[in-house]
Amino acid sequence: MRNLFSDAPRASLTAFYWAFILYLLLPLTLMMAMSFKGANFVAFPIGEWTFDWYVKVMQDKQFLEACLYSIMIAGATTLAATILGVWIAMLIVAEGVRGQVIIFALACLPAVVPGMISAISLRIFISTIDMPTGTAAVILGHTVHAVPFVVVMALTRLRSMPGNLVDAARDLGADSVVAFFRVTLPYLGPALLGGMIFCVLLSIDDFVRTFFLGGYRPTLPMLIFAKVQGGMSPEINAMATLVLVVTAAVGLYAEHLTRRARTR
Repeated sequence: MRNLFSDAPRASLTAFYWAFILYLLLPLTLMMAMSFKGANFVAFPIGEWTFDWYVKVMQDKQFLEACLYSIMIAGATTLAATILGVWIAMLIVAEGVRGQVIIFALACLPAVVPGMISAISLRIFISTIDMPTGTAAVILGHTVHAVPFVVVMALTRLRSMPGNLVDAARDLGADSVVAFFRVTLPYLGPALLGGMIFCVLLSIDDFVRTFFLGGYRPTLPMLIFAKVQGGMSPEINAMATLVLVVTAAVGLYAEHLTRRARTR
């Protein structure tokens, strides 16, 4: 009886876990299945299975242009967020800097502010400084949202860094700049790699800020949203499936590289 009652919480947690996994994966599975439907509408039964929608998507010039535009924005966002995130993390761990807790709180604030509030605030900000909507405004909004994640990952790595590494470099004649690029930055490599990949995925997936700050050129989320307005079709499912598979593959590859780098 004791074993029965002691195993009950574990069984309940296991059942809850698998129910949650099913809740997450079932909609994605249905979306992917519908992308192979032979008919021009989304509904069961699927009937004939086909790859025609994927061929059509890969020949869609608008889709390819949106992909390139999203990658360009994600690259610029990642570069800016990484530079700012590392600088803020170095500032937080530096000796003699006052208000480090406040700096950390302000740096992480964009991560906890609701996306809609953040997008509206950024739209008001760019209007105040007479900055037009478009690519630059989108990169600004995505960077503000991505910086906190780089700060947290870089800060975690910096706090595990032995202090004698930088001291040894300075004893050998290196100044602060040389010590940063020769010692600190290589040590931050695994954390920065994970943070950069995370920034790319955040930028590509960001719809709300792009909607408020973007111009006439659509990113991938904006393009899919525009197509949904005209009604669901297996072509949209094929687009979403391609984006899902690519982002998942990039995320898993980044996790693999990060783990391998940490074991070196």
